[in-house]
Amino acid sequence: MPQAVLRFSKMHGAGNDFVVLDLRDGAPPPAPEFCRALADRHTGVGCDQILTIEPPTAAGSLASYRIWNADGSPSAQCGNGARCVAAWLVRDGAARESRFDLDSPAATHAVDVLGDGRYRVAMGVPRFDPAQVPMAGVARPQALYEAVLDAGERVRFGAVSMGNPHAVIEVDDVDAAPVRTLGPVLQASPMLPQSANIGFAQVLDRGRIRLRVFERGVGETLACGSGACAAVAVLAQRGRVDREVMVALPGGELGIAWPDDASQVAMSGPAAFVFEGEWTG
Repeated sequence: MPQAVLRFSKMHGAGNDFVVLDLRDGAPPPAPEFCRALADRHTGVGCDQILTIEPPTAAGSLASYRIWNADGSPSAQCGNGARCVAAWLVRDGAARESRFDLDSPAATHAVDVLGDGRYRVAMGVPRFDPAQVPMAGVARPQALYEAVLDAGERVRFGAVSMGNPHAVIEVDDVDAAPVRTLGPVLQASPMLPQSANIGFAQVLDRGRIRLRVFERGVGETLACGSGACAAVAVLAQRGRVDREVMVALPGGELGIAWPDDASQVAMSGPAAFVFEGEWTG
């Protein structure tokens, strides 16, 4: 009996890479073990996340998408993934206008086609309420929180939800930051009951930062769109940066604009196709 063939697109946004599956025909979402097989960089296709494009969930939206981390766990938000989904729909011909809406698990996002492979996505209003991040054992929002880690080590960080939880640590030198050691330890803190994406941000000036992110369910990534939004929101609220910031990540640059506290964060950046493939495994 012939094996079923699953067609996919390999894409990336500033180095954050994805396997994109078209499930608009109503096909079921991938099981966790299948996500892990696809994401494996030695025996699979290799990616940070799997994106599934599905029928819209809100009236007026073009499509919806869901995000599955490399470990098979679901995610509620992915800024780089949103741009890749937008680019996929433009190439597919489904998106015929320069502005359209996409539904993520977290919200509905307005997308603007900027040209030259670049897209702008409205990522939502940052939520600093500890209950919405979520955080445990914290009653009121604070500019900085302190977690006590193993062996009594203390780390201070800002926290915000961009539809998914983020902790942001400001560092003097992002190259020397203990991303791969401190990241998973802070993720396991009881203060972060659903874990979090851990960002390490270096302020270069009021309009530019460098950022590395240890992503929940993935590990360190070349770029994290929601992480860039979170870092700018946390730093802007503390007065460390302006409201328009260029974020330099290991895989590329993202433009982040947050006009005021009540506005959505707008993220601009590239989306690129790598190759098309068929999975028969």
